[in-house]
Amino acid sequence: MNSVLKLVDVGRTYETAQSALEVLKGVNLELVPGEIVGLIGPSGSGKSSLLHAAGLLERPTSGRIIIDGEDTSTLSERGMTRLRLSHIGFVYQFHHLLPEFDARDNVALPLRIAGERQGPARDRAVALLQELGLGERTHHQPAQLSGGEQQRVAIARALVNRPRLLLADEPTGNLDPTTSQSVFDALRRVVRETGVAALIATHNMELAGHMDRVFALREGHLEERAAESHAY
Repeated sequence: MNSVLKLVDVGRTYETAQSALEVLKGVNLELVPGEIVGLIGPSGSGKSSLLHAAGLLERPTSGRIIIDGEDTSTLSERGMTRLRLSHIGFVYQFHHLLPEFDARDNVALPLRIAGERQGPARDRAVALLQELGLGERTHHQPAQLSGGEQQRVAIARALVNRPRLLLADEPTGNLDPTTSQSVFDALRRVVRETGVAALIATHNMELAGHMDRVFALREGHLEERAAESHAY
């Protein structure tokens, strides 16, 4: 099976006035369609840096990032933006929904930005919201939704452009345990149905235990964790 995401010897160093901070050191990782991979590690370990590199938001200092077979190291900024918009969806700890839009139009927004007509964009948004159990909430604004519902809207928005890769940074970090599990269950169901590959950074060890594979970042290195041992 062809990989959706492949990181090859990826390094990331941040230059400061006093010194160079090496956050990622020779990271290698491969994700295939329909797979959910967890990324764990203490705060400051480099999880967000890895997601930013994988999502083409930052260029790595060294190494290669290959998205759906395309080596991004040779791409211009415009080329990286094109690939990011067409192939990658993002979910963050805070939902970042527009308060004046209802759930349907928040989800449809990326399609509208990409040039899709309003009718088809809204139809696609409604279909995704129904898949995520929000069919009765399509015309509710964010303030009228629970925290778990808001995050499911954010997941639908990340998937509306039919990306090949979904990157999530603490997507359940602001939710209680029961709601976290329901949001993760909805995310897992959609990943399996659509074949998108998902890389999820989390501190929630219980959720990590339900993922296909789990990797820990320690001192810049990525280490796979056994299914029964997901501690940092």
